[in-house]
Amino acid sequence: MNSKLSANTGRAGRVHRSGWSQAAVAVMAAGTLLLSSAASAEGPGDRRTARFEKNYLTFIIDHHYSALRMTELAAGSDRVRDPAIINPDEGTTPTPGYAESIPKASAEEIRSMSRQANRGQREEIAKAQRMLREWYGVSYVPKLAPSGMQMIQMLERAPAGRQFDEQFLKVFSSHHFAALSPSIECQVKSDLSHDGLRRYCDNIVTMQKNSINDMREMLCKQFRDCDFVPVANVRRLD
Repeated sequence: MNSKLSANTGRAGRVHRSGWSQAAVAVMAAGTLLLSSAASAEGPGDRRTARFEKNYLTFIIDHHYSALRMTELAAGSDRVRDPAIINPDEGTTPTPGYAESIPKASAEEIRSMSRQANRGQREEIAKAQRMLREWYGVSYVPKLAPSGMQMIQMLERAPAGRQFDEQFLKVFSSHHFAALSPSIECQVKSDLSHDGLRRYCDNIVTMQKNSINDMREMLCKQFRDCDFVPVANVRRLD
């Protein structure tokens, strides 16, 4: 009887161990599948989506880069930052290749908006550069596109004070407008595995639309220009 019990116990142990082995194999297989899915989610896009993403990311980096100089002209720039967390007289960090600038905007609301935009654009440039580098091995250095340079020159020519304020609101809202169509395309043309890029584009669309309408309201209240619409071709603003 003891031998039968021992035999039964042995068979049960083998079955128990076998069950645990099968479960362990299943768990390992599931883990491998999850790791594989995670790895593929962080990989490059596939053919047409990859081509679109590389073009979009380089475009948006250059687009944001031109905004840095525009906001510097409005808020001014300082190489040495004030230690206070919030200083209404503080400028932005100068764009490489440019010296410190005195603020040309007279309205504190515009200077504040410009400082905030400058910080946001720098973060968005860094995010886009990281995606290009991690997915496509591209270390992209921002450059000023001709359209961005044209907008900067318009603001450089504008006299400081209220004339600059009005011109800035028109130029910068049109600058935002130029990013909307490509970013809307990004929402439906980016690779299906790149949720982070779609969220990036969603945020740009939302933020740019809100900022455009904020600036249109300022134009209406401060300059009685209540029917202004942003344009893709800024030469029509001259």
